[in-house]
Amino acid sequence: MIRVDNVEIPEAAVAAEMQHHPAATRDGAWHAAAQSLVIRQLLLAEAARKGHDTEAEEAAVSALVTAEVQVPEADEATCRRWFEANRARLRSPEAWQARHILLAADPEDPAARAAAEAEATAMIAELRADPARFPALAARSACPSGQEGGDLGLIEPGTTVPEFEAALRALSPGALHPVPVATRYGLHVLQLLRHEPGRDLPFEAVRERIAAWLREASFRTAVRQYIQVLAGRARIEGFTLAAAEGPLVQ
Repeated sequence: MIRVDNVEIPEAAVAAEMQHHPAATRDGAWHAAAQSLVIRQLLLAEAARKGHDTEAEEAAVSALVTAEVQVPEADEATCRRWFEANRARLRSPEAWQARHILLAADPEDPAARAAAEAEATAMIAELRADPARFPALAARSACPSGQEGGDLGLIEPGTTVPEFEAALRALSPGALHPVPVATRYGLHVLQLLRHEPGRDLPFEAVRERIAAWLREASFRTAVRQYIQVLAGRARIEGFTLAAAEGPLVQ
């Protein structure tokens, strides 16, 4: 039985809370759920002691934390130190501009895949002879980009399927992929138009983002410390609050 200053947290409440705490094991989910409920009770009890209306629990906890947890704003020097130590995290992502022609074919339909591959191969041969034919051939694409000559715009890492991204990485700007690119959607005739490598961003462009990150990190640390203070004042039975982690802190 878990109690916080004689307020019982029933097993049924922990079981219901577990759905919000996915974990590798049931014990892990149970521990995370129980900890969340213990933290919530600590905060609600303190909110009531401070005179907040706890009928609306979320509002009461939010008002308490806002009033009691104060964090300083990061100054210019602190932001610059973080910037210098974390330049790799502040690079703009690389991107590719490409165009393609999609010949749709279900991966579970070998005949359709073979027909699409043959058609895509023929298109590649035609485009090698006359690259200007790409927009006309793209009108036959199963992708909406066919109405734009096959142009997909800028593609960043992780925004397309792995095999398509791998094909993009293998091309130089202007190059046509030598063979059809097979994905779950079908066969693609692919041409890379340009590649924009990631680049370092100047401090001025990321100053506000850094300040926000530092503010959030300081806030989480301050909330954890505040919860530890509350836990130190309370009598918690049936559970050990080793560290103040969880959704209420995050």
